[in-house]
Amino acid sequence: MSATVRHPLLSVAPAKLRPTQLTVGKAEVAAKRAQWKELGKKKRKELLESHWFPGVLGPKHQVYIVDHHHLGLALQEERVKSVPVMIQRDFSWLAPDVFWRTMEFNRWAHPYDQHGARVDYTAIPASLADMADDPYRTLAARVRMAGGCAKDAVPYAEFLWADFYRRHLKLPGGKIGAKAMQQALLLAHSQDTAYLPGWSGTIG
Repeated sequence: MSATVRHPLLSVAPAKLRPTQLTVGKAEVAAKRAQWKELGKKKRKELLESHWFPGVLGPKHQVYIVDHHHLGLALQEERVKSVPVMIQRDFSWLAPDVFWRTMEFNRWAHPYDQHGARVDYTAIPASLADMADDPYRTLAARVRMAGGCAKDAVPYAEFLWADFYRRHLKLPGGKIGAKAMQQALLLAHSQDTAYLPGWSGTIG
């Protein structure tokens, strides 16, 4: 089968979506669940229609999503029956090892665990529900939402921020307290983070 075949928008159950990363910030997932609960039926339908998941067809025609992992897991936990997935490429004809190397080359896979360590592709879970929690990923997202850095189109940008904070801040019990948040924001505007995507400069 040709890798250039175009596919329509698919409707897929969240439980059948395959992740392309090992971790999420579970606090972010909880926040998205809370937002979903506040929506009425019409607003929920509008959200699903406007937030299609970019995906890739992999071996055995499994559907792998390359973004929106937090939303996907939140919708799975909320028992949403199906979500829209726009297939970017068909790599279903590739052998698994070639598939994953190709995915990483295209920056569609992030084989790093919750400690920031590189792992084998086989460690990437088969289900969104099996992704591990990385509190530093949540911290990075909160720093961005608080204006500490700008949203950047670079793939896995917040993972880079998470890895920086993992080396510079302690989060006892994985909890993000006010002190940790204050320190994280100060670091976000320091020269130490100038190499990270979305860095918005120093203050003062």
